[in-house]
Amino acid sequence: MTNLIDQARNREWFYPYELPDGNVVSSYHGGELDLIHATRWGMLERRLKAEHPHGFAGLKAVDLAAHQGWFAHNLAGMGLTDVLGIDARARHVEDASLMARIQGHDGLEFRQGDVFEIDANDLGTFDVVLMLGLLYHVENPVGALRVARSLCSGLCVIETQVAPNLSGMLDYGSYRFVRPMKGSFAIIDEMADTEGPEASVTGICLVPSLEALTWCMEKVGFRDIEVLPPPEDGYEQLVHGKRVMVAARA
Repeated sequence: MTNLIDQARNREWFYPYELPDGNVVSSYHGGELDLIHATRWGMLERRLKAEHPHGFAGLKAVDLAAHQGWFAHNLAGMGLTDVLGIDARARHVEDASLMARIQGHDGLEFRQGDVFEIDANDLGTFDVVLMLGLLYHVENPVGALRVARSLCSGLCVIETQVAPNLSGMLDYGSYRFVRPMKGSFAIIDEMADTEGPEASVTGICLVPSLEALTWCMEKVGFRDIEVLPPPEDGYEQLVHGKRVMVAARA
């Protein structure tokens, strides 16, 4: 165990993992982003407890774009029986797997994989599906929502940056024929950042407005879509609606 903890101390961390000796690993952002992690988790935990008031034994969860696995670890710590984290970057999977060995959570596994290559026929479905901090880093956000829906048999929780909304009527081939706009997407350039640990792997990012997000979620098959309220003392982007956490049922 001492060797594993030494390995953890020698790695760079995005999340404030607590080690068995009570110390917290240092993060490469100097703790500046700890509040967003705490706010996300607090909002998620409240929604999950409301959904499953009698506990989490026997439930399965998948964390899409799990990064270093912090939310997957927290789910396992809540008592979910089987938790799978999937991330495109091998280094993140190595970090998350190391921490799983240190923490000793049973039923917690991490795999490297592209979200868009997931086949629900092979992977199965899950009672809880997380997609936190992914949607605004992909060039096909609707496709990502379809993947999340295909894996979900219970509750899906999505957290994302949102863009300003654009609505109204659009001339659609002729001024005599118009269609309503169902929200909008902003294009963000991450082409120079694809090797960064928190950036897109392709560099082209489409960020949805809140209206676009909820409309697309409904159209791919989610129901009971709910924008979760942030705490007043939470991370400023969530408090002011620049990011949102949305829960929906399959």
